Amino acid sequence: MQEEKPIEFKVDHHSGVPLHLQVEQLLRTIIERPEYREGKLLPKEVELAKILGISRNTVRQATNKLEHEKLLVRKKGVGTRVVRQTLSTRLSNWASFSEEMHSKGVEFVNYRIDVEWVKADREVAAALQVEEGREVLKMERLRGLDKGPFVNFISYFHPRIGLTGKEDFSRHLYEILERDYATIPSVSKERINAIPATKSLAELLNVKTGSPLLFRKRLVCDPGDRPIEYNLGYYRADSFTYEIDIKR
Repeated sequence: MQEEKPIEFKVDHHSGVPLHLQVEQLLRTIIERPEYREGKLLPKEVELAKILGISRNTVRQATNKLEHEKLLVRKKGVGTRVVRQTLSTRLSNWASFSEEMHSKGVEFVNYRIDVEWVKADREVAAALQVEEGREVLKMERLRGLDKGPFVNFISYFHPRIGLTGKEDFSRHLYEILERDYATIPSVSKERINAIPATKSLAELLNVKTGSPLLFRKRLVCDPGDRPIEYNLGYYRADSFTYEIDIKR
């Protein structure tokens, strides 16, 4: 896989194209990069102005244009990032896996629950909005029915919650967050696609390597839209259907 070329942070001061339009085009190039679409913060306006040798107001004019188009979002004290085009459902329409299964009268099995503290890589750090390398709690759960597992979950939790890793995670996850840590899951932002099973996932889920899996990324936030949990779910495509009701 060919690596992308580094971004050239420069404008042509001798061009007939207005500087704010050049900056706007530069920003449009930046926000198409995978790392920025996954949540990496854009350079601060004052830093970008210094690099380009232009005024901060010129950078702000370009940024305002993309924010107006709902391509960028600013958060005071955090920075500017790309607006993620994801499917979102409210808490009244979704629940944790165990709550979903319980509501359907289905008895599921926890085949494995592993908990450990890890250093957040770039993807996890961007999702949880913490610095890369910060320690976060990681939980991996292999779950299914009596006949075998059909989903493997990997969750990363924001340190602000206060989880220790010694909790009884056989309980409903969101019950633990709400009752024990006064942390209320309010919004689920999701991205769903199909992927082939890697060798390790195939062994966990008892399928052949390359078999189709439903891959779901879920970012759970509190009422203030602050990240709580970044969850990766790998489902056997022959055992699970993801249904979505959309109201106009």
